[in-house]
Amino acid sequence: MPNNPPVSRRASCAACNRPASACICGWVVPVAHRVEVLILQHPLEVAHAKNSARLLHLCLPHSRLVVGEAFDDKTWLTAPWNAGDAPRRPVLLYPATPLDQAVDLVPPPALDAASLAEPARLRLVVLDGTWRKSRKMLYASPALQQLPRLALRDIPPSRYLIRKARRPDQLSTLEAVCAALKQIEGDAVAVGPLLAAFDGFVGQQLSHRTLGR
Repeated sequence: MPNNPPVSRRASCAACNRPASACICGWVVPVAHRVEVLILQHPLEVAHAKNSARLLHLCLPHSRLVVGEAFDDKTWLTAPWNAGDAPRRPVLLYPATPLDQAVDLVPPPALDAASLAEPARLRLVVLDGTWRKSRKMLYASPALQQLPRLALRDIPPSRYLIRKARRPDQLSTLEAVCAALKQIEGDAVAVGPLLAAFDGFVGQQLSHRTLGR
C-alpha cells in the first residue's frame, strides 16, 4: 500500500469561514437595526478575500446570507424568519437603469411611503456581486424583478480601497447597506461603528497584499 503524503489544508475560522490567518471576527461589531437584511450572494463571491458581505452579515443580527444565482420563489422573500412575526415587505436595493428597458424588464413598482414609515416591517434585499454578476442575478430572477426598488441618495465616497470601482457611486455591499439603513432608519441606526470595522477589514486586506499573502 503506497504511503500517500498528508493533504495540506489551511485552518479556517468556523465563524467567518475564512483562513485563520485572515480571520475577520476581530472586526465584528453588532449593530442595532430594525430593517431586516437579506443578502443574496453570487457563488463566485463566497471565497473572495475582498468580499464584504460576510462581515456585514456577522455584524447585523437581523440578516441572512443566501448563496445562489437565480431566485425564483417570491414567497420566501416575505416569509417571517421568526415564529410569531408578521410577513415582511421586501424592497430591492438596486437602482432602475436604462439597461432595464434594453432587456425588456418590466418597470419595478414604486416604493410606497407607508413601507418606509415602518422600518421594522421591511426586508432589504441586496445582491452581492460585481455589477455584471448582480445584473445577471436580477435578470435570472423574475421574483426579484417584481420588487419595489430603493435607490440610494447622496451616495458617500467609497472607502473600498481594495477593489477598483468603475464609477464614483459604486460602493461595496457593506457600504451600500449602511447607506440604505441610514436612509430608511435615519438617526435610529448607528452605522459608524460598522463603517469603522469595515475600515479595519480593508486595512487588513491591504496589509496582506503588501506582505504578499
